[in-house]
Amino acid sequence: MAKVAVTGAGGFIGAYLARALADAGHEVLALDNYARGRPERLAGAAANLHPVTCDVRDEAELRRLFDGVEAVFHLAAINGTENFYKQPKLVLDVGVRGALAVAEACNAAGVPAMIFASSAEVYQTPAKVPTDETAPLLLPDSLNPRYSYGGSKIISELIAFNYCRDTVAKVQCFRPHNVYGPDMGYKHVIPQLIAKIAAAVADGSNTVTLQGDGSETRAFCYVDDIVSGIIAMWERGAHMNVYHIGSMEEVTVLTLARQIASSMGAEVTFVAGEAPAGATPRRCPDIAKMRALGYEPAVSLAEGVARTVAWYKANPAPTGGNELL
Repeated sequence: MAKVAVTGAGGFIGAYLARALADAGHEVLALDNYARGRPERLAGAAANLHPVTCDVRDEAELRRLFDGVEAVFHLAAINGTENFYKQPKLVLDVGVRGALAVAEACNAAGVPAMIFASSAEVYQTPAKVPTDETAPLLLPDSLNPRYSYGGSKIISELIAFNYCRDTVAKVQCFRPHNVYGPDMGYKHVIPQLIAKIAAAVADGSNTVTLQGDGSETRAFCYVDDIVSGIIAMWERGAHMNVYHIGSMEEVTVLTLARQIASSMGAEVTFVAGEAPAGATPRRCPDIAKMRALGYEPAVSLAEGVARTVAWYKANPAPTGGNELL
């Protein structure tokens, strides 16, 4: 069993990962400043999970906290597509300065393993789908604030591999693809569709306008499968490597929307709407590299959507709450 640290542990994936590591017997420092994450996500966790309030950009504090830590999982970021457009400065500040602070703190503290969370957003519109880890990273338009997130993740990968290649024994980046599940926040496609469908039923219109025409495809991966992949990569993956973690169950957004409506017991009509600038038409990872480590997603889209819908029906979006949720 190891002493590990998870940054962004109050976030969606971070909380699931921190709890899974603690349940496996590791001593977990769960770091977050709760600007976007929520402490409730860690409530009732195992006694070996220790929540610590810390800003990921505070290098001096990270150096102190990382003393004796055997692995750092760096997940802290400002995620959520809506935030990319509305909060690009903050997205870049947390993404880039946070990555620098974590890398330097790992070097100073002598941390033997450093795992950085990247994103499928580093590709934008890949030339080949399913996409493997060798695809070129791309920033198509520096004027579009959407790319604040993808750009920060490209920089973070460069920081991880070039600041720590000779000082940290195991450096890895994982690129999660379209993670979803209960308590993922309210500014992602699945919770937004749940809210739109519920509103259409409530107002009697029974009509939901999509972002785009619904032909865009994604391969959604349930959060428990993502977490099992991260842990498998850490335990069995190689130094100085990038891994795709996700599912290859590719579906159109319209198919996803109909699956959500079915899980809600709602009969609605979906109509095309305006697509956000810079949206990717097709995304699906090639996960052969992770499969070689014994990874395989276990939760189907139908089952995962049903679980997610049930949570959001019980926990509708707050009003007047944190703008970054």
